Amino acid sequence: MSFDRENMPTHIAIIMDGNRRWAKSKGLPVALGHKKGAETLEKIVRHANKIGLEFITVYAFSTENWRRAEEEVKALMILFQNYIDKYSKIADSENIRVQFIGDFTAFSDRLQKGIQDCMNNTKNNTGVTFNIAMNYGGRNEILNAVKQIAKKVQNGEITAEDICEQTISDNLYTKDMPDPDLLIRTSGEMRTSNFLPWQIVYSEFLFVDKNWPDFSEDDLDNAILEYQKRTRKFGAN
Repeated sequence: MSFDRENMPTHIAIIMDGNRRWAKSKGLPVALGHKKGAETLEKIVRHANKIGLEFITVYAFSTENWRRAEEEVKALMILFQNYIDKYSKIADSENIRVQFIGDFTAFSDRLQKGIQDCMNNTKNNTGVTFNIAMNYGGRNEILNAVKQIAKKVQNGEITAEDICEQTISDNLYTKDMPDPDLLIRTSGEMRTSNFLPWQIVYSEFLFVDKNWPDFSEDDLDNAILEYQKRTRKFGAN
């Protein structure tokens, strides 16, 4: 695929929607839909690394997803554990840097260790930075940032007058990353679902009428080409 290298998105965020619908449409258990979605994710991140993207952030599990059926949540936790343990080695061999964003305290000790080990094993890699949002909620992220800033004011580290947009950005999970240039959501749904609300204020949105397990490398390429057709104005005329 031939891209305009002068107009490549630096950071793409993806809401991977449609695993359950994909499974139900084929008469399969929901857990198999999530497994297929994980396989698709591995393929897409590998392609993102190949074409030179710098950052890709995916919505893997939201703070609201705990409300799903207990059986599904348990299956997801097992999938996460197995996926992270396996993917840590794969990512390292492919020069992919893996980061996780979210509140991990609700996960098992083993899963928390797997998350930390994966980040440690890949921290020196120089390819695409692959961010996995787990137990992530955008409002919760902003609330935590506000609390951190309030403590700094309380401790005399900064004053209330010092607080600006950059102060908030610097206290988010994504503090060391550029905001997404492009947000992709699959399965035809047209909402952001509490994903990166602070960071996507000027992102281009693309809604794809295809369930996540069917999303392909060509779909990612086409999303980038669509992005390159647009003129980003950032509030200008």
